[in-house]
Amino acid sequence: MKKRFMPLLSVILALSIIVSGFSAVGASAAKDLGSSLKHVGVAALEGIVRGLLGGLDFMIPDSKNFKKLSEYKDDNFYSGNKELLDEPAADACWNLGYAKASLVPDDVLEKGTEYYLGGFMTFDNGMNNKIEEIIDDMQIRVIALDDGSGRGISVYANVDCIGFCNGDIQTVRKYFKELMPDTDFASVNITSTHCHSCIDTQGLWTNQFKKIFGNLFKAYLPFLEKEKGVNTEWLDWASHVMAQAMKSAVEDMTPGTMTYAVKTLNKEYFENRNRKSSTSLCSDMSRFVFTPFDESKTPTMIVNIAAHPDVTGLATSDPEDNGRQLSGDYVYYMGEAIEQGGYNFMFFNGAIAGIYYGRGLTNDGQDLERRYMQALRYGHEMGAIALNLTNTYDEISANADWDTINKEKAASEEYSLWFEGWEPAEERELDPLFNVKIMSCPIQVKNPLMQLVGKLDLVDYQVYKDGFAKYYMVSEIGFAQFGDVKVAMMPGEIVQDLVYGGGSLTAEGSYKGKDFGYKTIRELFGDETIVFGLCNDAIGYVVPDNDYSLAIVDDHYQELISLGEVTASAIMGRFAELAEEIG
Repeated sequence: MKKRFMPLLSVILALSIIVSGFSAVGASAAKDLGSSLKHVGVAALEGIVRGLLGGLDFMIPDSKNFKKLSEYKDDNFYSGNKELLDEPAADACWNLGYAKASLVPDDVLEKGTEYYLGGFMTFDNGMNNKIEEIIDDMQIRVIALDDGSGRGISVYANVDCIGFCNGDIQTVRKYFKELMPDTDFASVNITSTHCHSCIDTQGLWTNQFKKIFGNLFKAYLPFLEKEKGVNTEWLDWASHVMAQAMKSAVEDMTPGTMTYAVKTLNKEYFENRNRKSSTSLCSDMSRFVFTPFDESKTPTMIVNIAAHPDVTGLATSDPEDNGRQLSGDYVYYMGEAIEQGGYNFMFFNGAIAGIYYGRGLTNDGQDLERRYMQALRYGHEMGAIALNLTNTYDEISANADWDTINKEKAASEEYSLWFEGWEPAEERELDPLFNVKIMSCPIQVKNPLMQLVGKLDLVDYQVYKDGFAKYYMVSEIGFAQFGDVKVAMMPGEIVQDLVYGGGSLTAEGSYKGKDFGYKTIRELFGDETIVFGLCNDAIGYVVPDNDYSLAIVDDHYQELISLGEVTASAIMGRFAELAEEIG
């Protein structure tokens, strides 16, 4: 064992040095290569990365928690409506209930507890993101809805977190089913805000070095239990809280009307920061509003944008912003503004691979002492936009705080009035028709780094094996229809080209120089289809197969945190089957 273990440590050290240098040196070197040599050099670099990671992965035994793919069985999977309707049922009516709860435990700041934030681990925060301060909250928001057709209730939960794995979602469904065993549900869905400053729900951002080396040793001693990446006691407690919030939303259901509006915002609010080959940039805000017939009840506003809430969690040289502050980031503050406007707030993320919040760190040139203040400013502005999506410029101007606006204008030449030149979006009432259909989606894990993470039990994934060294994860994809609004329910962080079309899907614009070969979401379901991303699974980045490169150059770092080069084709191929089934 000693002879085998020492080379293993050597490989790990070499791997750390090489990979850390790739992003800095490889990208620069690749730019200097001639166009005819570029792919050769990058391919060679990718071969080195794959060889190192694959060699390390080969030396690690499979986890005893792996299961055979043929034995896959999910008792907590919901396939959606058994029957899809083309028009509302007789006497149909929207019914919606709302609930929310905090997922922050009472002992989060107590000495000796192990609570880490998921999203960043850098040298700036000492490779330690143990929580030291609570700025606002980490929440779950839930809606339960149906169209009165008697085909079952659908539940959607949105969690302030980096991502929620399908195995843990199944656990929440199990607890929820135990709370409401006699109620018929068409679907139970959990999505994430992808917030980088809430408690780590996946296990990748805790005391990793201790766990990696400890689990490497335990990998050869299967009678020893590996240390989980995630705080399992907290996760179980949070799962019970989530299930109870779902139950509360179901019990809150009341009849009412549903409206929909969508507006393309100034693209400066969003930024395709680090994936140049993906050329699409959707800056749409979609908004559903449910208004109860009972005027004593609070209406619910459902907002969908592409959000990468990573503002508060990024460490700076300021000791007050060392990356250890718990915050729901700008999604929380968007909700704060919408709730102050008289609505319950529900959020769905979009396709976000490489898409971040825009307008930089200037925030209109205002003097903001803390990073969370930047998130607050952006979130409150997004909330104001959502509240006023269908209002005219004059209506917005009449209610604006002009004293503050004029003061901020005077303080900065960079100031931009968010409703300058504003044109209202059109709002329409949606017929009470809700369809949902969900399919399981096996995905082969081809990324040797993710295979290694699975073998070391660092992330709470359920891994399946089929034959020799063929590993799979089973995710979910889905389709929903709110009236005439179509929604693709997609796992992971999706490259926007896969939804809207773009350069990375073409031979000319992709790393491998060939077409992707699968239809986009909007080609399958229609030009106005929107996306609920990170839905029912957090599987990392979903990158087109033809633009996948583990060489980590030219903004291809996302591939490291991806299941591999067949992830997108597995998902989009399954969506094609779903589109054919539902017609």
